[in-house]
Amino acid sequence: MKTRILLIFIVIPQFIFSQLNTSPNIPTINKEITLIFDASETPLAGYTGKVYAHTGVTVDKEKWENVIGTWGNNTLQPEFTRDSENANLYTLSIAPDIHSFYGVDKSKTISELSIVIRSSDGNLKNGPDLFIDIFDNTLNIAITSPADQSTFDKNQNITLTAESTTAADLQILVDDISIETVSSATTISTSYLFTNTGNHTIKAIASNENETKETSISVFVKTTTQNIPRPNNEKNGITINNNEVTFVLLAPEKSDVILLGEFNDWEIDEDYLMHKDGEYFWIRLSDLDPSTEYAYQYLVDYEIKIADPYSEKILTPTDDSYITNDTYPNLKSYPTDVTSGNVSTFTINESTYSWNATNFNRPDQNELVIYEMLIRDFTKKSTYKEALLHLDYLESLGVNAIELMPVNEFEGNDSWGYNPSFYMALDKAYGTKNDFKNFVDACHSRGIAVLADVVFNHSFSQSPLLHMYWDSATNKPAANSPWYNENHNLVDNTAAHWGYDFDHTSTYTKDFFKDVLDYWMEEYKVDGFRFDFTKGFSNTIYEGENNWASAYDAERITILKEYTDHVWDFAPNDKPYVIFEHLAENSEEKELADYGILLWGNLNHSYTENTMGFGDNIDWIS
Repeated sequence: MKTRILLIFIVIPQFIFSQLNTSPNIPTINKEITLIFDASETPLAGYTGKVYAHTGVTVDKEKWENVIGTWGNNTLQPEFTRDSENANLYTLSIAPDIHSFYGVDKSKTISELSIVIRSSDGNLKNGPDLFIDIFDNTLNIAITSPADQSTFDKNQNITLTAESTTAADLQILVDDISIETVSSATTISTSYLFTNTGNHTIKAIASNENETKETSISVFVKTTTQNIPRPNNEKNGITINNNEVTFVLLAPEKSDVILLGEFNDWEIDEDYLMHKDGEYFWIRLSDLDPSTEYAYQYLVDYEIKIADPYSEKILTPTDDSYITNDTYPNLKSYPTDVTSGNVSTFTINESTYSWNATNFNRPDQNELVIYEMLIRDFTKKSTYKEALLHLDYLESLGVNAIELMPVNEFEGNDSWGYNPSFYMALDKAYGTKNDFKNFVDACHSRGIAVLADVVFNHSFSQSPLLHMYWDSATNKPAANSPWYNENHNLVDNTAAHWGYDFDHTSTYTKDFFKDVLDYWMEEYKVDGFRFDFTKGFSNTIYEGENNWASAYDAERITILKEYTDHVWDFAPNDKPYVIFEHLAENSEEKELADYGILLWGNLNHSYTENTMGFGDNIDWIS
């Protein structure tokens, strides 16, 4: 890991769909409202400091109006009250009514309460913005149990409950059949046994002498996943064949996966229950519009929503709005209000790129003059398009290789890239796929090779591989994770702990990262890789005097040579470059160098000392 990297806090994955409830269940404009926040499955779980609300309202259809104070202002922004018995449970009173609390004129219509719940220093928050519907004083009704998109087992008896804002004749229907009625009441409740699998509609109706209001939700009764072999052993991710799209997800020890997306209105639907083939789940869709960019997710075991680990592009609920149209023209909008978390996208007729430099010969690795580039800082606009304009300058310096600091999807829009989340998706903060291809193409036309900096030691909280196998009780990877170590192996050296630790002894991990390496060489024609912190590619426990993990490790050497051979096998006659940031004892570095691997070393301090005449040792240059 480069010593200059700045990584801030680790965010705990979120798997729940609702964190915030209200009392009463139907909040109205003329009554006090109590917000009830359960932090147990959010990044604020276990947080011991004070918790505040960054909050506003939707006024006359304009969101986030009348925001109280500013982000991080603990003097003005409302503070939640922590429960004395449950440290993850908080309440906040909106009193005496919502107009008064937010200082909104009574003549204006408030339709939503907007809120982000944060730590006192602002570094932790609940997740995406939360919005709560606010009702007027007329007759309204809401289904308070179960929640929309709930799932149940066949023959499970559940309780159906609805509430109205004023007394009325109430009715509950399941699939348009009335199952319970009450007169002149504000609540209605009944039990119901679901005997049929698939989708069901629950409806609640409230009527008085003046009007009738109704609302409905959809629930799903689980059906049995069918065991059917994948056609042609289709690979992980998506495969497009004409207008057919096959989705494949590797999910060992999981029972059911449902595909969610714009093609089914993001609803749980048994027609989109994926087939099972051993440890793989798959489904094939047809009759899709070839020119439409579709967003999708996987719902794993009816509990965990994830984007595709093999995504080539993702949309995020928090970052995309800050990417300008100049950087990424016509960026698809995040599907707000219908899902949560990162989502994947695909287009059948994706815009192709025609390569110009088709006969590029890589410079001899012993003659490389490498320029390490962070797109963010190399250009004013932080884009591939602008970086391309400065290639003549780099060529004039004698540069014949550019090593790009990580450009795959990282958390947030502003980063050195060493907090990776998706390994095959370009981070949109720098531009489009074709922008990047054009940059690589322009480099090759000047005789300049392009290397990608890859971070395989660890990932951070947004990784779907992490989400699928997460132990919420211990806030760390589950013991049965195919990809991650449950605990960090550098047990004593917390200075070498970043994010969550991949298990490189696992075949699942090695197969995944080999796919990643192939993808970058095939899709973007990169000429090699700089592997970050390769010392971590081992499960040997280092402690005591060896806590920096530098002692010779045969297991680690074997793993690293396996990755190297895989890269070289891709083009055996013009081997791609392999560079390690290894930082182990010299016996390991020499063995790797003798194998043909280049070693990244940091001599910045020594060279700086020499420029000032202090004569610091630079023997490590060789």
